[in-house]
Amino acid sequence: MNLSITVVLIIITSISSFYGINNAAFMDRCMFIPFKIKRNAQWDRFVTSGFIHKDYIHLLFNMFTFYFFGGAVEQVLAYKFGAMIGGTVYVLFYLLAIVIADIPTYLKNKDNSYYRALGASGGTAATVFASIIILPLSNICLFGILCLPGFVLGILFLIYSAVKARTDSDGINHDAHFYGALFGIAVILVIFPQSGVDFIQEIKNYRPF
Repeated sequence: MNLSITVVLIIITSISSFYGINNAAFMDRCMFIPFKIKRNAQWDRFVTSGFIHKDYIHLLFNMFTFYFFGGAVEQVLAYKFGAMIGGTVYVLFYLLAIVIADIPTYLKNKDNSYYRALGASGGTAATVFASIIILPLSNICLFGILCLPGFVLGILFLIYSAVKARTDSDGINHDAHFYGALFGIAVILVIFPQSGVDFIQEIKNYRPF
């Protein structure tokens, strides 16, 4: 059985997260800690922090989301570049999203010895928003109850993340969500410029009722 790259990434993330949840030393070494990155040049934390999660609910939510949206982006890139090159581009896209989404947080907290973050939110947000640009009218359902077109939920999510990032009071790295989303949008528009035109056209023709 051939596993998709999305599934392979989920398996790797799940294994490392399970291990980290039960091994405090491993979790601490992989966590995104800007102060230690700056002081000890532990730049690998930009990547390793994307493969650990604080608990099983955090892991399940990120990987469940990544599974449904990552698969669509993986297929589109394979169609554009072919399976081999497209797969490589997809992995680089995911890893770069994790890193780039955390750069603003690093700059903001590099002298804060108490700040810590972890999780694949940057990579997940990037895949979700890349998918939204490609298929803006596809419904996204929250908890199987509230279903909205992708572009509507995307706009609400960006506004929410930007506002929450300013308050910075709930322990969630909303900056990673926001900048991961912007990275996903930017990359898909660079690779598929026509997708921006199609996105605007579909929004213009959208009729909610």
